[in-house]
This record gives sequence, structure tokens and C-alpha cells, in this order.
Amino acid sequence: MSGWDGLPLRDDLRGLSPYGAPQLDVPFRLNTNENPYPPSPALVAALTAACAEAAATLNRYPDRDAIALREDLAAYLTVESAAAGQVLGVGQVWAANGSNEILQQLCQAFGGPGRMGLAFEPTYTMHGLIALATATGWVRGERDSEFRVDVPAAKAAIAEHAPSLVFLCSPNNPTGTALELDTIREIHDAAPGMVIVDEAYAEFRRAGVPSAVTLLPECPRLVVTRTMSKAFALAGARVGYLAAAPGVVEALQLVRLPYHLSALTQAAARVALAHSTELLASVEALRGQRDRLLTQLPALGCPVVPSDANFVLFRVPGDQRRVWESLLEQGVLVRDVGLAGWLRVTAGTPGEMDAFLSELGSLMKNTRIGAA
Repeated sequence: MSGWDGLPLRDDLRGLSPYGAPQLDVPFRLNTNENPYPPSPALVAALTAACAEAAATLNRYPDRDAIALREDLAAYLTVESAAAGQVLGVGQVWAANGSNEILQQLCQAFGGPGRMGLAFEPTYTMHGLIALATATGWVRGERDSEFRVDVPAAKAAIAEHAPSLVFLCSPNNPTGTALELDTIREIHDAAPGMVIVDEAYAEFRRAGVPSAVTLLPECPRLVVTRTMSKAFALAGARVGYLAAAPGVVEALQLVRLPYHLSALTQAAARVALAHSTELLASVEALRGQRDRLLTQLPALGCPVVPSDANFVLFRVPGDQRRVWESLLEQGVLVRDVGLAGWLRVTAGTPGEMDAFLSELGSLMKNTRIGAA
């Protein structure tokens, strides 16, 4: 029996479970790709001051268009894209409560009943769930054996289904693999509708791996979504944003809820952007720990997928659920993403990586696990 039994719930939602990763109180939480470095005391003070100033006017609605925040985000993306000579304006950027709300608004504006979304799995499961919640049809394309998007196969799926939205994830979650710009460009040119590149982990990409933001001038139906949860260590504030043509931003204002982004959230995000140098310093440290995982996991007998994110997908012998449970018993929480034989671990502090690698190494020497 469910709590919704007897309620007029939509038939296509019955039997589903809410999305979510386990939130368990264990010493080493390495399952949700959070940034393990909390804000410094100086940044906490700045956040407190900004929120206190905003609190004095909480009797009034916030700026419903978040103009100042979008100006700051446009400036940040412009600096990041400096090598490509790209300048973004406020009209090309939109912000919301996490990148998931951005994705929801895109489905509301460009999807819906009678329209179709397409993605290439395994990938971020919320893409399909948000499509379902917005009554957008869903087609599951497949990645190849190395978790890459095969362009001819993608074009064939686009030709067959004529999707209104194509979802690409780069770096991809849960595999960590990034897409080449030529792949994105070809898919955009083949697609009849919007092409969304989810770049939640973009700041962690290796040197020389470009962002899809650089394609915006030549791809009018391209949308690049980002988050401040990961690199900016602002997961608790829930801030996501996109870069796209101005017409896309105008379209999303048709479906956004009034005053959807609180004054406190806008204030916190602007402070974080003002302290981007400090916050992004942790990115380099996390890249180092990711690269450590890419080297040391194979040495333990666990093959890995090359990653441009702050996590690594690794293969384990036998039933991955047994390995996941064995690690959890030792206080190490990683992510079982539902891929047979694979687990995902978030790059953390050196101490967290020491603990994870030590416990996994012990398990790999255990004949029961190794023979499973």
C-alpha cells in the first residue's frame, strides 16, 4: 500500500520511486559528487553579511529576473571563454533553483504532451524523470561500449524520432566522459529541436577540453546548463544557470514561476561568484585526487573510465551491490548507479581517498568478494 492509493495520481507516475541518493551518516560520504571543502571563515562572513542585508527587505519580492546575478554569471562565463573570444550578455543567461529547475523549465517550454526527449544512456537519470514529470515523451538511445555517443547512431535516432529536445551530458554522469565539440555540433545540426548540454561538472574537465559554451554563436538551438553546486561548493544554496541564445531565455520566462529565485539565494550566489578565485582553488585539488583514483584503482584490479568530472566510474568483480554494501559496512559510502559491475566514487579530500582506497584494497584481496 502507498500513501497515494485512492488518490487520482497520474497513471504514468504510479509505481515509481522518488529520485535520490542515500543520505547516510557515515565517516566517508563519496556518493553525491559534492565538493568536500566548506567555505572559509572569510567567505562565511561575506555570505552572512549579504544574506543579512537581503533579510532586511524580505517583506518585498525578490528581483524576479535576477538581473544582477545573471550579469555576474555572464561575466564569469565570459572570463572562462576568453580564449575563444566570446562575450556573453545578461540576455544569454538564465538562473534558477539548481540546474534541475533549469532542465524542468526547458521541458516545460520546449517539451510537453506530444513532444519527445532523447538521451543516450547511461546518463543523468533526472533528464528522463524531468521529461516524465512534464509529460514529455522519452526515447533512450545507447552509448557505445566505451560510454561514448556514437554520432551515426545518434543521427539515426534523431531521424527516427524527431525529438523536440536532445539531452547531452558532458562530462557525462555517471561515466565522467566528455563530448568533443564536433559531436555536439553534428547532433545540433541534425536535431530539429533544442539540444541541451548538461555541463554540471564542466569546471573539473582536463586542460584542453573545451566547453560547449563556445559553440553558442554558431548553434542557435543549443543550451548549456551549469550548476554552482559542485565547483563552487554551493550545493546547499541550490543555484543553477544556463547559457543560450536570448530567445531561449525569453521563452523560459513564459514558464518560470513568479519570483522563483529567492532574494537570499541570489545574494549567496553573487557572493560566491565574487569569491570565485578562492572557491575554484579547490577544483585543482579535486582534479588531483580524481587523477589519483584513475591511477590507483586499476592498480587494485578495478578498471576505470577516463573522467573529466570530480568522480570516477570503476569496475568491480562480481556483484557491485555486494562491494557497495561491504564498503558501507566500513563507513565508506559510494554510489551504485545501477550499472552491472560498476560503482562510482566522488573525488574527495586526500584523507577520504586514503580511506576509500584502503578499504577497497582490502576488499579486493578478500576471496569472497573477488570470486563473486
